[in-house]
Amino acid sequence: MTIQHNVSLKPYNTFGIDVVAKHFVTISTLEDLKEVLTLKNYPNKLVLGGGSNLLLTKDVDALVILIRLKGISIISKTDNTVLVKANAGENWHDFVLWTLAHDFGGLENLSLIPGNVGTSPIQNIGAYGVELKDSFESCEALEIETNTITTFNKAACAFGYRNSIFKQHAKGQYIITSVTFKLSTKNHQLHTNYGAIISELDTMKITDPTIQEVSKAVIAIRESKLPNPKEIGNSGSFFKNPVVDKSVYLEVLNQFPNVPSYPVSETQVKIPAGWLIETAGFKGKRLGNYGVHEKQALVLVNYGGASGYEILRLSEIIQTTIKRIFNITIESEVNIL
Repeated sequence: MTIQHNVSLKPYNTFGIDVVAKHFVTISTLEDLKEVLTLKNYPNKLVLGGGSNLLLTKDVDALVILIRLKGISIISKTDNTVLVKANAGENWHDFVLWTLAHDFGGLENLSLIPGNVGTSPIQNIGAYGVELKDSFESCEALEIETNTITTFNKAACAFGYRNSIFKQHAKGQYIITSVTFKLSTKNHQLHTNYGAIISELDTMKITDPTIQEVSKAVIAIRESKLPNPKEIGNSGSFFKNPVVDKSVYLEVLNQFPNVPSYPVSETQVKIPAGWLIETAGFKGKRLGNYGVHEKQALVLVNYGGASGYEILRLSEIIQTTIKRIFNITIESEVNIL
């Protein structure tokens, strides 16, 4: 374990924002993680995973702890299900591909989501009608204050839409070190009715898809709509889809009859944030070396050399405009530092 100083974080965040960490250390074992948390010479610490859900707006005057805990293991197996444990530093998409190679079902719709396993419960990542909580069994997390491991089951995580206990009152108190998933081993339940999965499978001439083929369809859709962070800096979807009262939805519907919507309950409706942003005229808008992606209005992009503050300011302009036009508040998904 070697602590470095004045390290650029550009390679460690998918937005490609070039800010400097005053101190930096890569952690590959639980023992090193426990040790680094006890270092009194570095009172300010920031934990970094895959850097995919993060917008850095300034240099970091702290010890940045890069989590690289690796390892995937099968905990137990029955005729129909398997418990698989993945350590926090595993790349999320690589882990999904590992489950598919073993014919374990449940995560195929979450293919190609950027980031690492350890940060996936924090956000309760989701895509195409599936959320992480649907296959989540438990996670282990190191409590920073006591330097001890605590196990959280699904109920304890208090999962919500792109939300969990780790984004609420337990924020900053724990570092997730591993996540255990309950996956199917046969009779997989496919989720193909959300978004463009069915039409993509039709294009692939597949009528009775396997979980591997569903994954390939999801990957094809994401690659056609979302920019590769290795080519254009971005964090995927920047905003959450807002859930509004039915009265607000009806007001929007009256003005915009083509508004797409998804009922959440008898009194609430989800409206795609991407549609709101595109209708407000932001899709494809470019301001020098940053802007809104031309194919997906939910994605803010760094074409190269943009500052985090510039992208933050753009997000705030979008939020203000959406509120003015639709009387709807859209919230960011990403963590802003």
